[in-house]
Amino acid sequence: MDLKLSGKNVLVTGAGQGLGRAIGMAFAQEGANVAFHYNSSASGAQEAAKEAGDLGVKAIAVGADLQDGAAVTAAVDNVKAQLGPIDILINNAAATQSKPFLETTEEDWAPQIGVTVAGTLRITQAVAKQMSDNGGGSIVSLMGDSGRVGESRLLVTATTRSTTVGLTKSLAKELARHQIRANAVSIALVQTGSLDAHTGNADDEKMKRILSAYPLRRLGRPEDITPTVLLLASPLSCWTTGQVVSVNGGYAMP
Repeated sequence: MDLKLSGKNVLVTGAGQGLGRAIGMAFAQEGANVAFHYNSSASGAQEAAKEAGDLGVKAIAVGADLQDGAAVTAAVDNVKAQLGPIDILINNAAATQSKPFLETTEEDWAPQIGVTVAGTLRITQAVAKQMSDNGGGSIVSLMGDSGRVGESRLLVTATTRSTTVGLTKSLAKELARHQIRANAVSIALVQTGSLDAHTGNADDEKMKRILSAYPLRRLGRPEDITPTVLLLASPLSCWTTGQVVSVNGGYAMP
């Protein structure tokens, strides 16, 4: 199926590694031009941009700390200068931490709020302004299921992730007049390089307990997530906005 993404300009945040990088590469394979955003994973983003470029599309790595407003503005301007106006924004960057809530401090909270909430607001606003000047676009935000159903040891992360639901629905209602759509994809555990941090380096027994919560009896893989992200970003989904779509192996069901 032709998703009509060829020639589209896409910015993926947190794309230097893991799921973000896989999403960026999936867009490149569909013929889209891709900006791989990173904060600390510069080498991964640069390698991804080179790999995407080898597919015959335009691709760049663009760095910015999402907690720095000036850096975000500069990054968005840089993408426009090198690729052209941004058609699609994928909000993937987030800061997470697994820790009992009563043991957390405000220092633990700060980066999660700064990146996942304020950072997402910053880059979404900067890109949406550009989209409104260029006839519209599509915003797809990734979130964890902890933000929908809650999860022990992830209380702060769940709190910040839950803001994605309000952001998505509010963007959809307010920006429809600018032909900007907004949707979210809610996921459970996905096998990437950061899996151990999310599972606490689980041994075989603990992993069995984790998998017992999944009706499909396995964790996700990046390739399980990317098709839904691509479809929501695609013009084929032009009548879909304000939705939170779960791709989670049945871990949580609305």
